[in-house]
Amino acid sequence: MNIWTQMSYEFANQRNYLDELFQVYPTIPDGIREIDKNLWQEVEIAFNKRDNFGLLTTLLKFNLFPIKDSYVAYLKRDSSSIQRNPQTVNRLCGRLYEMGLNEIYEKCSQPKETNRQIGPLFKRWIDKGSLGLIPVNQDKFLSNNENAILGGSDDEMKQFAKKYLNYQGDKGLDFVARFNKKYIVGEAKFLTDFGGHQNAQYNDAIKLLKAPIDAIKIAILDGVLYIPAKKRKSMNIDTNYNIMSALVLRNFLYQV
Repeated sequence: MNIWTQMSYEFANQRNYLDELFQVYPTIPDGIREIDKNLWQEVEIAFNKRDNFGLLTTLLKFNLFPIKDSYVAYLKRDSSSIQRNPQTVNRLCGRLYEMGLNEIYEKCSQPKETNRQIGPLFKRWIDKGSLGLIPVNQDKFLSNNENAILGGSDDEMKQFAKKYLNYQGDKGLDFVARFNKKYIVGEAKFLTDFGGHQNAQYNDAIKLLKAPIDAIKIAILDGVLYIPAKKRKSMNIDTNYNIMSALVLRNFLYQV
């Protein structure tokens, strides 16, 4: 097994892995969503009048609809379908009346789901100097051959890698750096569960490891992939690649 993968696996299974990982991914839900006062007034009026079409049309303008229902997305994307499907409207509004205005407000103002906030957290951790360096812009990054971390958006890092490192991929990059005169590129993922979108995230990171590029390729992966194989449903780790936790990344970089 790759030594850095081994270190990550041992950290996850023998130490306070999740406690330490919280420094990288502090997944604290945002505050409640702000509700537009004028729209909410329209909701109250329609609710009290039992105006089904008015109530549903207004609630569909909110970022978060108060009911999880398979038909809501269709209605939201095609507002004309509301008038054509009165039974669906009545069914949804029956649930809304049963909930009452207080619960509707509460549901509409719920924080964003934690897993949708994870994306920027790795870069925030990097920006704090957690790897011993503060990221710099491209001009400064190219001005010498000293150890450096490139700052910027995923797309900016992708464009840099295309121009200077022969990167052919279409997806943005989470990490570009130079240590000991060697370039390193990587993707960072916090894999919170198995299946669906999380498996796709894992596969994206592995795809980078297999891509041709004039740099050392790493997958900075954390989460359920380090659970012992007998308890793991997917995400089998290929030990031929540099797969590692963010918690061992600093050690990797300085010895590369």
